[in-house]
Amino acid sequence: MKHLLHSLALVLALAVPALAVQPDEVLPDPALEARAREIGQVLRCPVCQGENIDESNAGVSRDLRLLVRERLVAGDTDSEVIDYVTDRYGEYVLFEPERNGANLILYYAGPAAFVLALIGAFIYLRGRRNAPEPPTGPALSPEEQKRLSELMDGN
Repeated sequence: MKHLLHSLALVLALAVPALAVQPDEVLPDPALEARAREIGQVLRCPVCQGENIDESNAGVSRDLRLLVRERLVAGDTDSEVIDYVTDRYGEYVLFEPERNGANLILYYAGPAAFVLALIGAFIYLRGRRNAPEPPTGPALSPEEQKRLSELMDGN
């Protein structure tokens, strides 16, 4: 039973996402820290690509975490902080890029291709349903059928 509890505790510890936020980065004001964590979930690490800045151990992520907290302490709103980081590092740091300009292609190309594939499948299947059926009767004359039987029997 003791091993089961230890195993369960280990599994639960691994299931919780590990945050790379260091104790010296945490703001004393809990409200500002909560806002910093929310912003940190929206910003992607420029080095790690698949992690947000709160989960990444990369140096640039630490710098971004400190920058976010510095801007919040200076009195910026959440959107001003995100805009500042985006202006400095580019739109790549956003996990969900804005829906305008060339990004519209990224947002709508997938669903448009899916709709086109459904239309194509519908046309194809409808065409198969209306296709003439192959002939079912024997295509050989009686003499040819007799000759084929002889050849198959080995005579």
